[in-house]
Amino acid sequence: MSEPVNLNKFRKAKARVEKQTQAEANAAKFGRTKAEKDQQAQTVNNVVRLLDGHKLDTPKS
Repeated sequence: MSEPVNLNKFRKAKARVEKQTQAEANAAKFGRTKAEKDQQAQTVNNVVRLLDGHKLDTPKS
């Protein structure tokens, strides 16, 4: 006779696997690496610095 199986453990293990696959799909769809985030932040800082450097000061009347 085979060993009895705890159905609660089986159900929870199945739910964990499904949750992990969903998390991996979301990470691939929405996630960015730290290098990508740092590179975008650096680009934004460069653009802001460039625009601030070209700003014309108008005299107050």
